[in-house]
Amino acid sequence: MITEMILLGSTLLNAPVMSIQTGGELARTSTAIIDPSNLSVIAYAVTGPLVHHSNQLIRVADVRELSSIGLIIDSSDEFVIPEDIIKLQSIYELHFDILGMPVIDQKKKKLGKVIDYTVETGGFVVQQLTVKRPLLRSLNDTELLIHRSQIVEINNHEIVVHSEVSVPEPKRHEVSGSYVNPFRGSAKPAPESVNQSNR
Repeated sequence: MITEMILLGSTLLNAPVMSIQTGGELARTSTAIIDPSNLSVIAYAVTGPLVHHSNQLIRVADVRELSSIGLIIDSSDEFVIPEDIIKLQSIYELHFDILGMPVIDQKKKKLGKVIDYTVETGGFVVQQLTVKRPLLRSLNDTELLIHRSQIVEINNHEIVVHSEVSVPEPKRHEVSGSYVNPFRGSAKPAPESVNQSNR
């Protein structure tokens, strides 16, 4: 069972995928496969000498543990290709990549682009986005933190958020690379899902 933590999404990219069976490194993560309908990470694309297909994945459901040495799975038998699982294939074929997506508010004001995000490892749900501000607006605040509850819509081209965005700074946790969730005490609940336009 994975210990619940809040981690930066970037710390789970290029992370070792370790085998309980052999005790060695099987691969490295390359891209997060995220379901845009609810902003949950369902799998990671993997690369490495033991990866035999260019589109091989490791499902987060098959990750036994997260530790300082990486993602721990039973063996390379856990690697799958999208065609193995219908739901995984449908999300994989969306080619949704949250990194680099433009973020605008409901008034069409450009807020910046997503450069990172935090993930709650209990369910691998994206909790907040780190948005790099446009150059002209970044003299004082170079980054903006947007909680998932402030997201109104995700479409093929951009992420739309409420016009009034105000998010507290995350607090450092004693575990390196992780964060304490600053939103647990919030009175504003997160929505069950994020709207997605037809693709």
